[in-house]
Amino acid sequence: MPIVNRISEFQPEITAWRRELHAHPELMYEVHRTAEFVAAKLREFGCDEVATGIGRTGVVGRIKGRKSAQGDGIKVVALRADMDALPIEEETGAPYRSTVPGRMHACGHDGHTAMLLGAARYLTETRNFAGEAVVVFQPAEEGGAGAAAMLDDGLVEKYGIDEIYGMHNSPGMAVGTFALRAGPAMASTDHVDIEIEGAGGHAAAPHKAIDPVLAGSQLIVALQSIVSRAADPLEAAVISICQFKAGDARNVIPQTATLIGTVRTLTPQMRDMVEKRVREIAAGIATQSGAKIAVDYRRGYPVLVNHAGQTDIAAQVAGEVAGQGRVSLGIPPLMAAEDFAYMLQARPGAFIFLGNGDSAGWHHPAFDFNDDAIVFGTSYWVRLVETRLPA
Repeated sequence: MPIVNRISEFQPEITAWRRELHAHPELMYEVHRTAEFVAAKLREFGCDEVATGIGRTGVVGRIKGRKSAQGDGIKVVALRADMDALPIEEETGAPYRSTVPGRMHACGHDGHTAMLLGAARYLTETRNFAGEAVVVFQPAEEGGAGAAAMLDDGLVEKYGIDEIYGMHNSPGMAVGTFALRAGPAMASTDHVDIEIEGAGGHAAAPHKAIDPVLAGSQLIVALQSIVSRAADPLEAAVISICQFKAGDARNVIPQTATLIGTVRTLTPQMRDMVEKRVREIAAGIATQSGAKIAVDYRRGYPVLVNHAGQTDIAAQVAGEVAGQGRVSLGIPPLMAAEDFAYMLQARPGAFIFLGNGDSAGWHHPAFDFNDDAIVFGTSYWVRLVETRLPA
């Protein structure tokens, strides 16, 4: 069962939608133009219901199959795409490049949205399934937990969702290939802000001061011992301190310093251990240095865990679309994070990666979604619905 011929026929239209969205990127929950574009298309296609404002600016379309689902099996399958862009200045030089200074679709959410719109069009035309397909267009994946906001607005309960599936492009994977894994597939992401208060003074008399820069430096080095010595070497953890802010003059020991970073883990046990050790090490450095150290440790997105049965189904469908041997099952987990994890906590499902070819990486100013991938991603969506909800 290769790519769907009908989808190949209107790929140019899906590409045009994608490039229209690319040229007008919006951030976080402020995806008003994008949401209006999506809702208008869903109504044009003939979705049975189109709802806006779910999770503040999310859009949901309901598509009924030609038959009602019978028995106690799966009746409602949801497909999710993200809509938001990033605060990055685009450097692609594409004719459809961003028209908004300092914003661009640097992660391919324009492609995700366009592919799901293409699937919605096909499913409303054919309705070759029994039950309901729900297409979910989510805001604020890039740090705003838009998935959680849509769940808080009753997404699962209102639409009676039984299973939910997500998809993301993957730079470096060949176009026309898919990859996924059961179990932990993407990391949790936690936020660490550390405020260090010393006693400022003259750089020539450090013995009369308490140097927060030295305390901060010792803390950065000591935190790496968590990964190298406290963590099981067979389990993954990342601690990255990415900002160190202190002082304004060459000859002044500053009063304060700030460290800002991120923590990534793949299991609840590792997540708890890392947080505990960060706090303990900070307290130890405070005692040793004489500085006051305050740790603000905030939990972010949870680990994205693919359900085993749904992962097998997703791999089967992807193989039918792309061809056997073009689906990698059991890839290593990624330490990047995805708020689709919240949706997989609410309902069974799976998150799959779609090859984007030899492109720049995610969040790079030269990144661009590969339009050649559209037929594969859109075909996967429609075949997944038809497989899970057979007519």
